[in-house]
Amino acid sequence: MARKPRIHLPGGLYHVIFRGNGGQPVFLGDDDRFRFYLLLQEGTVRFGYRVHAFCLMTNHIHLALQCGVLPLQRGMQNLSFRYTRWINWRTKRTGHLFQGRYKAVLVDSDSYLLELVRYIHINPVRAGMVKAPGAYPWSSHHAYMGKEVLPWLTTEWALGQFGKSAATARTSYEKFVLDGLGEGHRPEFHGKGETDSRLLGDDSFLEKCLDGSDMLPLRLNAQEIVAKVCRTYAIDESVIKSASQNRKNAEARAVAGWLAKELGCGTLSEVGMLVNRDVGSMSSAVRRLSDRMVNDSQLADQLQKLKAVFENKLVNLEA
Repeated sequence: MARKPRIHLPGGLYHVIFRGNGGQPVFLGDDDRFRFYLLLQEGTVRFGYRVHAFCLMTNHIHLALQCGVLPLQRGMQNLSFRYTRWINWRTKRTGHLFQGRYKAVLVDSDSYLLELVRYIHINPVRAGMVKAPGAYPWSSHHAYMGKEVLPWLTTEWALGQFGKSAATARTSYEKFVLDGLGEGHRPEFHGKGETDSRLLGDDSFLEKCLDGSDMLPLRLNAQEIVAKVCRTYAIDESVIKSASQNRKNAEARAVAGWLAKELGCGTLSEVGMLVNRDVGSMSSAVRRLSDRMVNDSQLADQLQKLKAVFENKLVNLEA
């Protein structure tokens, strides 16, 4: 089954989760965490998102992000790719660092902003790593308490709801966080909502997001992707369907499958039918292509640009 398309709501608040592939650690030392900080900071400038809260755990990452005009997925894919490249360079290895694509839940900020910030900050307590949020060094809780300055972190939106002065706001915020220490796992923050796994909010919020013009609609299909890839690689569609093992043709088939998966606009089975390959062959080809992208920045940039063309088309369909 094809994955549902991302929902793009300019100014929307998202709970984003990255998980290590197979539960493996995503941070091997403090240098890695500082590198992740740097990439987040660069993303706020390049992609226009705001970071409202974060927690860097050993094998996963929680972020509360507010996107701008550009779809959040562009920034997150860039973040994931560049951080994976950093880790692979550091450890002299290849392959995936993160488990599949990141999870993103669009959250009704009016109802859940403060709860989401608290949920993220008490994650180390919930995991039994520390007894209080302030004892864990790698979350934005310290900045909220005024004990750390991170220029790329936005605390005003949440703290502003606790009081007009910084001192009053921080005192009330701290009490709010401590009152929630007994809070367990919140499935709804992980995409386990009853209506749509991509959304968390009341009925009016869900209606706004699902029916609004800010969604990235699922209107492209596998046929369009294959046709565009053929034009990009300057090959005829009859060639991409042939038994040829020419490297250029094989790469084009893999790219078509990769795009279909990334954009949620088709399955590998559908692409395979169009290029006369079974789903197993397509899956292997896409996996090899993804591995190459991790270590070949030129190829990765080329494919990200091609993907952006389709993403722009998705957005423009709503204009």
